[in-house]
Amino acid sequence: MLLPNFKKHLIEKGGLSETEFLEIERFIKIKKVSKGEFLLKQGVVCNHSFFVEQGVLRFYALNEEGKENILQFATESWIVSDRGSVFFQEPSTYYIDAIEDAVTVLLDEDFVNKVASVNASFRKENEKLLQNHIRHLYKRISQLLGATARERYLYFVNMYPDIMLRVPQWMIASYLGITPESLSRVRKALSKENFKPY
Repeated sequence: MLLPNFKKHLIEKGGLSETEFLEIERFIKIKKVSKGEFLLKQGVVCNHSFFVEQGVLRFYALNEEGKENILQFATESWIVSDRGSVFFQEPSTYYIDAIEDAVTVLLDEDFVNKVASVNASFRKENEKLLQNHIRHLYKRISQLLGATARERYLYFVNMYPDIMLRVPQWMIASYLGITPESLSRVRKALSKENFKPY
């Protein structure tokens, strides 16, 4: 199967050459999921990170009342995982499921080691991507703690410019930590300012 997004990711972000990509191609593991299907459930140890070749995934938790708190969306070329569960081999407290039919590439330590054996700089580049993800998480926490609903929404549009028509509004509200009604008010106010999110 052709994986143009993953190939581009490894070459542009991982530093691999075309020849090096061909060397590791046979080690690539693909998992296809249908809309609504889970890649990870609460209570299960997460053994992979998931690179999204095609589709949309969401990473979320359920509170005691069963309400979803969405932490991340992952569209094409994004990576999603419960890093704590992977690293510490502990049962996850999160879920990952597909909002659209999706094609993912399974990334684990064995695959990272194989790529690093082909390209010595890959591990360093991979670490840089992880640190960038952590930086975004800090920004997200700051947004949830101190930003207005409008500021959160504008940040979301900047972070996920291609997702507005692919995800239900209630999920976006969940991600932003606001009610769907608040989201509707923010979007209505912005539309009066001729703001176009997509």
